[in-house]
Amino acid sequence: MGLVQKDALRTTIISSFGLILGYLNKGLFFLLIFSTEQIGVVNLVFSLGVLFAQFSNFGSVYSIWKFFPFFKNKENKHHGFLSFSLLTILVGVSLVASLFLLFRSNIEAVYQSKSPMFLDFYLWVIPLGIGYLLYLVFEVYLRSLFKNIISVLAMDVVLRLVVSLLLFFFWSGLIDFKDFVVAHSLVFFVPPLILIFYLKYLGELFIDPRKINISKRFKKIIFHYSAFNYMNTLGRVLVNALDVIMIAQFIGLKATGVYTTVVFLTSAIQVPYKSLIRVSSPLISEHWKNRDFSGMKLLYRQVSSVSLVIGLGLFICAWVNIDFLFSFLKPEFSEGIWVFFFLMMGRLLDMYFGLNGHIFTSSKKYRYDLIFTLSLIGIVYFLNLYLIPIYGIIGAAISTSIALVLYNLGRLLFVYFAFSIHPFTWKQSLIIVLGVFCIIIVVNIPMYDLGIWIQFIVRTITSSFFFFGTILVFNLEPEIKSYVIKGLRYISSSLRSR
Repeated sequence: MGLVQKDALRTTIISSFGLILGYLNKGLFFLLIFSTEQIGVVNLVFSLGVLFAQFSNFGSVYSIWKFFPFFKNKENKHHGFLSFSLLTILVGVSLVASLFLLFRSNIEAVYQSKSPMFLDFYLWVIPLGIGYLLYLVFEVYLRSLFKNIISVLAMDVVLRLVVSLLLFFFWSGLIDFKDFVVAHSLVFFVPPLILIFYLKYLGELFIDPRKINISKRFKKIIFHYSAFNYMNTLGRVLVNALDVIMIAQFIGLKATGVYTTVVFLTSAIQVPYKSLIRVSSPLISEHWKNRDFSGMKLLYRQVSSVSLVIGLGLFICAWVNIDFLFSFLKPEFSEGIWVFFFLMMGRLLDMYFGLNGHIFTSSKKYRYDLIFTLSLIGIVYFLNLYLIPIYGIIGAAISTSIALVLYNLGRLLFVYFAFSIHPFTWKQSLIIVLGVFCIIIVVNIPMYDLGIWIQFIVRTITSSFFFFGTILVFNLEPEIKSYVIKGLRYISSSLRSR
């Protein structure tokens, strides 16, 4: 876990800085300078762009992650594997873009009534999707080379700095809203361009279709694997995108703006988890390649335990201060409190079960994951059809949470019965109970007439010390304690060197 700890810590630091930039952009500047409807337009274009990217990738992203270890040979330019992947997505982009244009009138008809403002920006979904797709391909290629830092820096920091600049231009009157949406779509080409230059610097940019040296037999295996994972990838993206798409369809862009802003707030809690998954998932492929089941089992439990502690701890700090956090938003965002709660219930379980999906999809039994993915799409869609008209955006959050719970439970049971691997330890149950008690105790601390900032500080410090302190004192999660000890040693050595 040493490599995972080191890279996860670095990517978490970078992602945390990017999170601050993202919060300033979407959690502050968006709310100050855009109307709620305009926020809905920007986030709807983004959601559809991400969906476009996932439809266009033809499963190539996960194929790189799965098969690259078998072709990894710098002297032979990795047998042209990157060129092969880029040719695959070129076909995908051409086909999906053609369908997107062919059925434009049908898609626009869905939003004509409740979200007509979106129709002016329909075409800008395509460049955003292409830029995002190129980033995904180069990012997972670098991840397979165990190079994670620049990818995180490009997407989480540089892209958000550029968006901040665009927001300044809009605020100062240099560009109008249409110009902002167009530029916001085009800036998604910035991260993949950075990764291209980085790969060139590393001497790993091997793009030449003539140098593809993959046997027909292996191409068939890759295409077969990609076809199944194509649906699986779409399933996870559809869970995130269906809410936004259906809210815009049934309620309107204002509700979409509220919902997508809250979704962004929940993403803050997932930053450490995503960093951990980013650096640990390639190790799963290595374990499968080497048939190292004991190493895989250990990694599975460690990642799940660390994810549980970090995710639950951050949720506790946020939930005990939820009124304070939403006090800075517009009144129409008050409904988002329970959206935040229900979304986080599903996200926390998703984080807790950690690597189950990566173990599943990189195994020989990956075909069965299609059943879970189709079930996931169906559950979200039909629950949204029923719950959104009744409960609005809260109904969409409940749908997503239920779907994620059922989806993860199904995959967990399959991995356990197929490979005799599970992530649970008895100490994890103590951590969950500790978290519940922490929330009950902190929210009932009498605050009298203390100011909201004092209340925020008291509740944050109290919940942090109560939850994380108890875990450290009783060593409920050794990996967390290891992180803390290494961090303190690093700070101590840095101070001594000065």
